[in-house]
Amino acid sequence: MRTRTRLGVIGVGALGWHHARHLAAMPEIELAGIYDIKPERAREVAAAFETVAFSSRESLLDQVQGVIIAVPTVSHVEVGLAALEAGVVVLLEKPMASTLTEADRLVAAAESAGVVLQVGHIERFNPIVRAARHLVEHPLFIEGERLAPFQPRGTDVPVVLDLMIHDLDLILHLAGDPLHVDIRANGAAVLSPLLDVAHARVEFASGLVASVTASRIAQERLRRLRIYQEEAYLSLDLATGRGEYLRHRSGWIPEETAALSEVAERTLIEAMPEDALRLELDSFHSAVRGEAPPAVTAREGRAALELALRVTDAVHLSTFLAAPDE
Repeated sequence: MRTRTRLGVIGVGALGWHHARHLAAMPEIELAGIYDIKPERAREVAAAFETVAFSSRESLLDQVQGVIIAVPTVSHVEVGLAALEAGVVVLLEKPMASTLTEADRLVAAAESAGVVLQVGHIERFNPIVRAARHLVEHPLFIEGERLAPFQPRGTDVPVVLDLMIHDLDLILHLAGDPLHVDIRANGAAVLSPLLDVAHARVEFASGLVASVTASRIAQERLRRLRIYQEEAYLSLDLATGRGEYLRHRSGWIPEETAALSEVAERTLIEAMPEDALRLELDSFHSAVRGEAPPAVTAREGRAALELALRVTDAVHLSTFLAAPDE
């Protein structure tokens, strides 16, 4: 029987709590402990999952092989560097940092120490994305739409880094082309000091065009991705795990065709109901044990951050250009 892998969690707010919950239930993992800047919260979560609330970050890092870091984004670089320098494998929640300079420091530290740094882009593990991945071939146009009701958690970063970055990472992953040549974007801060709604149009060197919308002030939750490619179309509902695939039928004659079914073959896609966070932690466990590379590398996390920051800059530029002269 294999020795259980000792993992810990730093930052047990809303998301960190879910990480701890899953780790405590995974038979091959020992939830060795948690740390939070708020001692009362740490003790509460530790009691719930029968583990140890460490009094310092350093004492936790000394006892684990891998750690999930779910602290506010502004603290990612400090906590991430401490873990990497301690030789601990890291799963760092998205966005990996607040700035590219911070991201570069994390990438350099991981590569210098030879320690795995995985970035928590959880939509890579969305069951419908995994089920449809093999159908994506040279996309020409991608639409992403992600809406969520307002909640104070997450407003420490603009909506582009909070929500839109999920779809930006998926686009980079599916398209395989990180070279973006033109970005146009707009947005607004409505309920918080930072952007709460944003739309971006991104052109890539390959010719792919992506149109992405994100809002954290909506009345409903919505997560959809539409992918258009030569002679085929994919529509994926990331929230329900359902989708459809339309593929062009050869030989149809326009003047003799009356229905979509005569033009395109429609296939329904329904993913197995799996928990994306659990799948992400399974992949991280494999990376900690050296059995597989990280599912989302540090450089991929940096690429998603760079695109998100460029979108944010484009929003600010469009707002500045639209402002009336005084």
